[in-house]
Amino acid sequence: MRDFPVRYLALIVAGFVFALSLMLAMLLNVGWWLVILSGALTAVGIADMTQTKRSLLRNYPILAHFRYLLESVRPEIRQYFLEEDTAPNPFSRNQRSLVYQRAKQAVDKRPFGTQMDVYQSDYEWINHSIMPAKVGSHDFRITIGADRAQPYLASIFNISAMSFGALSANAIRALNQGAEKGRFMHDTGEGSISRYHRPEKDTEAGGDLVWEIGSGYFGCRTEHGSFSPEKFAINAALPQVKMIEVKLSQGAKPGHGGVLPGAKVSIEIANARGVPQGMDCISPSSHSAFDSPISLLQFIEQLRELSGGKPTGFKLAIGHPWEFFSIVKAMLKTGITPDFIVIDGGEGGTGAAPVEFTDHVGVPLQEALLLVHNTLVGAKLRDKVKIGASGKIVTAFDIVRTLALGADWCNSARGFMFALGCIQSQSCHTDRCPTGIATQDPMRQHALVVPDKAERVANFHQNTLKALAELIAAAGLNHPTELKPHHLVRRVSANQVKLASALLPYLESGQLLSEFSPETELPEVFATYWPIAQAESFSPIR
Repeated sequence: MRDFPVRYLALIVAGFVFALSLMLAMLLNVGWWLVILSGALTAVGIADMTQTKRSLLRNYPILAHFRYLLESVRPEIRQYFLEEDTAPNPFSRNQRSLVYQRAKQAVDKRPFGTQMDVYQSDYEWINHSIMPAKVGSHDFRITIGADRAQPYLASIFNISAMSFGALSANAIRALNQGAEKGRFMHDTGEGSISRYHRPEKDTEAGGDLVWEIGSGYFGCRTEHGSFSPEKFAINAALPQVKMIEVKLSQGAKPGHGGVLPGAKVSIEIANARGVPQGMDCISPSSHSAFDSPISLLQFIEQLRELSGGKPTGFKLAIGHPWEFFSIVKAMLKTGITPDFIVIDGGEGGTGAAPVEFTDHVGVPLQEALLLVHNTLVGAKLRDKVKIGASGKIVTAFDIVRTLALGADWCNSARGFMFALGCIQSQSCHTDRCPTGIATQDPMRQHALVVPDKAERVANFHQNTLKALAELIAAAGLNHPTELKPHHLVRRVSANQVKLASALLPYLESGQLLSEFSPETELPEVFATYWPIAQAESFSPIR
């Protein structure tokens, strides 16, 4: 009871002022505004004391509202006033600022030296050459599906999967128009191809699309939700669609399906996905078109044929190692290979996901990329399958690091969101995105001016590749495809550094095809799980 007056001080003062001001107002007919204000506060305090849902309000009537008010703006206070420049949350202020500068064609140089602690463990760099190379162009490209009927000459830096529905119509338009300006690819996400992915005029080509096919088969589904070859062939024939990607899982929430509530399924989302308007839109946690590694590859082959020979592959976040090994064994058994595999690191994710999935499910990009690259090398399939990678990639050094570890190209989702103007408010799941990117609210997305943001998307891509050209030239290389693990150096302690080639395990070509023996020096993951993987099932041999 000792703190009773303090806890109820605001209510006592409000009540006292209300009584006094009411008496004076009635006598002198002045100060009615104070009567109204103090009366309202008194009513709030009484309501706080009598309500039963919040004990804090019962104990601190009126005062507790200030606590809730400050808590509601806590993220903004931290972001604008307290955040360290180099602390990831999940992207640091420096990372975001670099994207903004490159998107706006502003100066992206920094004076007075690095802000990073170069003696901290895990600090990385690439070594430079006494004889830097002269790189003629920063328009770095690779061919995907070289032996297919419609191979694709892809940029090595592209827009990762983000669906219409998760992103606004204006955001999709700006991304696609930016991709067209910069001649790089735009992954549709599993929400399929909406009218906002298409050019507004028939005379325009539209940005290159990678059509992602998820477990809901949006854009190519029957009324019961199974795969429709006929509907797939119609969309796949669009000249704008350059590649087909089967999504097995994603970095943000691998192994987890999703439901878009019926209230959010507008006529536009319904048309894009091929689902009824106003009905729950379900993405199952697994596919119904295949149930084994062999049938997965047969499905990929079917999609490739239906699309007229366009490069076809799959995307996944690595989970159980034996499941990916079983897919590779199925490649060896059937002779069917995907044209590409996209690795989504566990640190990825643009939308909302359960906290436990975001924090603790899915292999991070480095280990996932190494597993996929090594397995294909060990099975003598690496030259047949290109590897894309995504997971917190926003700078030219991020690209260098990822390519050096084994990828052929990189995708970025949040990087291009920053180019659109994202401020990392982390309100994507609330439909109240302050910049109009991750919302379906017509008024909020109206703030995103498509021509301006499309230019920024193209600028960010262009200037990042210019920075990449400068990095590889400094290393004495002519093209990013020449990057190897020995170009990457990592600090492992205050007085020790190692090349990635010495620090990380790499297999020899065909090493997994040789007979196992005690003398065979295989990394533990391969020695343990490769023998029990089987082409006929995702389950291990017991």
